[in-house]
Amino acid sequence: MMTITQLEYVIAVDTYKGFGEAAKRCFVTQPTLSMQIKKLEEEFGVLIFDRSKKPVLTTEIGHKIIRQAKIGLKEVKRIAEIIKNEKDTFSGTLRIGIIPTLSPYLVPRFAPKFARKYTDVNIVIEELLSNEIMRKLQNDQLDVGIMVHNESAQGLISSPMFYEAFLLYFSNNHELLNNETVNIDDLNPDEIWLLKEGHCFRDQIQIFCGNSFFMSKNHALEFESGRLETLRKIVESEVGFTLLPELAIDELPTEKRKNIRAFNKTSPVREISLVVHRSFLKQRLIEQLKVEIQAEIPKEMQDEKRGKVVKWI
Repeated sequence: MMTITQLEYVIAVDTYKGFGEAAKRCFVTQPTLSMQIKKLEEEFGVLIFDRSKKPVLTTEIGHKIIRQAKIGLKEVKRIAEIIKNEKDTFSGTLRIGIIPTLSPYLVPRFAPKFARKYTDVNIVIEELLSNEIMRKLQNDQLDVGIMVHNESAQGLISSPMFYEAFLLYFSNNHELLNNETVNIDDLNPDEIWLLKEGHCFRDQIQIFCGNSFFMSKNHALEFESGRLETLRKIVESEVGFTLLPELAIDELPTEKRKNIRAFNKTSPVREISLVVHRSFLKQRLIEQLKVEIQAEIPKEMQDEKRGKVVKWI
């Protein structure tokens, strides 16, 4: 008779595209996992996986079985969650994904305190690009993402936590440092240093500045980094500017903060949210995570009217 463990094995093979990696993730030997899946296929009288392909491919009927298996396993897990809620306890594993432009500045604020407060919770935090977080949420490989919600994402819902301003960081002696605030029309597109593609912060900068701004860019030297700190150091050693999220400013030495300027109209901000799958579990624990994060964020950053939200689509 079909078991929950067999369904977990099937989902693992589909997720990791191989029996070896799936067995490793399920903490069993590959022969054990393979045997259990084979028994399930024999019981159903169908092939769930095409083993002749590398990586292993899920068959058409296999996709339908796995889709239903994920629904069934979530409902089984809800039973345990109901019991935990009744006992008013927090335990288990909380898998969190967070974007790289936020992780270095936010994780140290909340994670140590959260871990000390909820000692029975195993907290696993991964720094991932936004698209990776969304994919893992959809595949039940994460419980919650800390990110800018993409409104076109299928099956995901968000709970806004705070609104982080985009700030300009200029090289020493840049002429625009003579201004208290800066108009976007005064910026030279040849002087901007950007994160590489895949970062939602880059996408939001491009949305805010507009296509016409970047179409006039013709600088011979372009360097795109995956880290804000690298861009900041380039700006400090070269002519130009970059944009930094507000929390990153706290990391700057006092003498470097004089190179920060805000925009002179309504400040562009990004809406930082907790993002979960529509059928998410661990609701009370995730709600408490939000409380703990917001406790570490200035109240003025939690006001949705503090600036113009730049959507990420």
